[in-house]
Amino acid sequence: MLPKYSFVIPIYNEEEIIPELYRRLSIVMNRMDGIVELILINDGSRDRSLQIIRELHQKDPRVCYLSFARNFGHQLAVTAGLNFVRGQVIVILDADLQDPPELIPDMVEKWRQGYQVVYAQRSQRLKEGRFKRFTAYFFYRVLKKLADVDIPTDTGDFCLMDRQIVDILNSMPERARYIRGLRSWVGFQQTAIRFERDPRFAGEVKYTFSKSLALAINGLVSFSIVPLRLSTYLGLVAAVAAILMAFLVLYWRIFVPNSPLTGFTIILMAIFFLGSVQLVSVGILGEYIGRIYEEVKARPLYTLAEVGGFYHKSSNSTNNSDEYQVSVGDEGAK
Repeated sequence: MLPKYSFVIPIYNEEEIIPELYRRLSIVMNRMDGIVELILINDGSRDRSLQIIRELHQKDPRVCYLSFARNFGHQLAVTAGLNFVRGQVIVILDADLQDPPELIPDMVEKWRQGYQVVYAQRSQRLKEGRFKRFTAYFFYRVLKKLADVDIPTDTGDFCLMDRQIVDILNSMPERARYIRGLRSWVGFQQTAIRFERDPRFAGEVKYTFSKSLALAINGLVSFSIVPLRLSTYLGLVAAVAAILMAFLVLYWRIFVPNSPLTGFTIILMAIFFLGSVQLVSVGILGEYIGRIYEEVKARPLYTLAEVGGFYHKSSNSTNNSDEYQVSVGDEGAK
């Protein structure tokens, strides 16, 4: 029988957390009203994460896993899990237990009420620094203002999605994936559940500032062309400023001939100003061209080194190995 519920969790160097994660998820899975599959995606971990996942798979047949050939990143790990899910109700959550599994039954209740996407919206970030809270608050509101779709503020990848939504996401060919934006773009009935985000259970933070910044830029570039227009506006401002400078220099030359601003200083200021505008504009354009470059290469989104749990026992098999059949997302698994 196919599972009714699928839990998708990317894993990257989480050996300290996986046992507690499984314990709390097991309590939730045992209370569900249908068969549950737990899909763990090993995103090229360098610790014992894969070994622990294998042991859980041997212990509990509900645990399925995918193991990447190298680290491909959080968003592609989630994408791989969505390619392989077999349930009608799919839940995405992170492994660090900042997304409480105990919230899943409440999400399922919203799904029963007719909502096809139920996203968890953070009301508070417990034990996070001021800089982290400020930058996250600022980014989500800038993204909401600039994006061409309504992306809810203070939401991550922790969500429940109906099978119909996941099938649409799996049909999208784009490579620079921003899952929380894509699920908003799809549309349908969506609602939020508020929660307080717990601190990380153990281990080191995987989303460093540089990774968070890269994800933020990816979200902006993927769902807004406003940055491209911004470079145009900067060019117009620079042109107006250059004209004003020309009139000022002419005025000083005629009426204030001994002014120190009519020589090297004003020329240097103009060069730095125009150069910075040009570099910013080229940088913005480069981000969009980079996306085009990644898309036209058409490489697979990820490569799999190992798959466990997605199989059927073949009557022709002459050994004890598991032969797996992918239910969806075959293209991504190649």
